[in-house]
Amino acid sequence: MSGKSTSELIISTVDYTHLMQLIEKTDTSAADALDEEISRAKVVDTTDLPKNTVTMNSLVTFSDIDSKEEKTVQLVYPQEADINQLKISILSPVGSALIGLSLGGAIEWPIPQGKFRRLKVIAVKQPQ
Repeated sequence: MSGKSTSELIISTVDYTHLMQLIEKTDTSAADALDEEISRAKVVDTTDLPKNTVTMNSLVTFSDIDSKEEKTVQLVYPQEADINQLKISILSPVGSALIGLSLGGAIEWPIPQGKFRRLKVIAVKQPQ
């Protein structure tokens, strides 16, 4: 995927540990893309993670910068993914793009035909 973030990525030690375990047991290009994304992240203790940062299980509202379309999804592990409930897998392109971004953060990544998709985080709600 090789996304380009316009802001710092921050991931909690708990999410980082679980995501690295997922990557190690998943031999796919999606896992490789996630590994590339989180390798750029600053890993912090969960207590030091800003509340407006996208984490696993958080509800994220993002805007497609080009189409202005807004969508709210929950970022989950692959076995919990359910598009009908707007639960997207961390191994999806959007999931791996969103993890670690904070409110106002944006990322762009290449899609087929030499185009790019650009997203901006406009709201984050942490799991209860």
